[in-house]
Amino acid sequence: MRDVVDRACEAALYGQDDAGLDTGASLLAADPGRWADAGRELLARGEAYARQAWERGWRPADVLRLVRRDLGERHLRITGDLIAGEARRYARLPERWTDAEAWWTDDTRYGERLAQRERTDRFALATAFLEVFRLLIRLPSIEPVGPLPGDAAADALEHAHIEPRMLGRIRALLAKAEATTYPEEAEALSAKAQELMARHTVDEALLAAGGKGPARTPAACRIGVEPPYEEAKAVLLDAVATANRCRAVWNGAFEFSTVVGFESDLEAVELLYTSLLVQGTAAMTRAEAEQRAGGRKRTKTFRQSFLLAYASRLGRRLAETAEHTAAQAPDNLPALVARDVAVTARADEMFPRTTTTRLRGATDLAGWNDGTAAADRAHMGNGRQRPDRSLPR
Repeated sequence: MRDVVDRACEAALYGQDDAGLDTGASLLAADPGRWADAGRELLARGEAYARQAWERGWRPADVLRLVRRDLGERHLRITGDLIAGEARRYARLPERWTDAEAWWTDDTRYGERLAQRERTDRFALATAFLEVFRLLIRLPSIEPVGPLPGDAAADALEHAHIEPRMLGRIRALLAKAEATTYPEEAEALSAKAQELMARHTVDEALLAAGGKGPARTPAACRIGVEPPYEEAKAVLLDAVATANRCRAVWNGAFEFSTVVGFESDLEAVELLYTSLLVQGTAAMTRAEAEQRAGGRKRTKTFRQSFLLAYASRLGRRLAETAEHTAAQAPDNLPALVARDVAVTARADEMFPRTTTTRLRGATDLAGWNDGTAAADRAHMGNGRQRPDRSLPR
């Protein structure tokens, strides 16, 4: 069966149109008695293509994001199978790799079990597999953000995470902020969560400066920044990253930002960005409903302007909270500066040729004002001028 899979892949993966795709799928589906063998070979081939993607800098979440954008739900499930199958090979996986597990118990029965799960014909399954393969082999090389599964470096690295009790408090605060319908309460809860994160950063920096823990270096992670309104979301993520002493570099083509920082700070950025995005979207929906009730019909420009204002003003509030926490003990400044220098050096090493991108303007005054108010109900700023904000990418 391996030669059939070879011929199917040769026909399907390297052509510029779908004729080869149909030919390859037909070869794989032609013999119903050998579909079990085909399923096993396709699984093995897909795991190899996945490993090649990892070696070019990609990680499972990145690939799943592209599959979701460019293909379909069946492709997404098959890609998850390939990720889970490939991950079985390793005793330990790197940070933020995957929690997917192989749901089938025997590779020789994978094709049969897959057909039962998907409830479709062999041709459709073969086509989906080949489309996933075609996406995988066409992925370009990108900046790696950590070791690969199986690398000795993955086992040697030791990361400091947020202490579980504090992490629980932060998550509880953010959950309450997401649940409340009162903007002032949401802002206060989010600010308290940022304060706890900033305190943890100070404590960790002091421990490292005092030699009371193992030497650690900055790490990196990728966070999805997907349409719609991806520019405003990227601004929000950049603001959260900066407030937590990290650097964010946006890749619009592949819909993610790479965030560079120490591991516990990266953890804080992921938590806070996700929560603030939920809160901002909810506030935007409420404000939009009020605008519509007043007879307004436009929505896209309102939403874009709202989220840009929300991200810009909230970024300043987060930075103020972090700076206030750090300034409470001036003697801590050298340790924090050393941490900032290390993060900047690592980011510059990973991205020596970043450019800045001018964002599309916030053209809707109502959206801008409502977005500013959503981020700053308790304490209004001195004005509502749109800041000159650009993103590294």
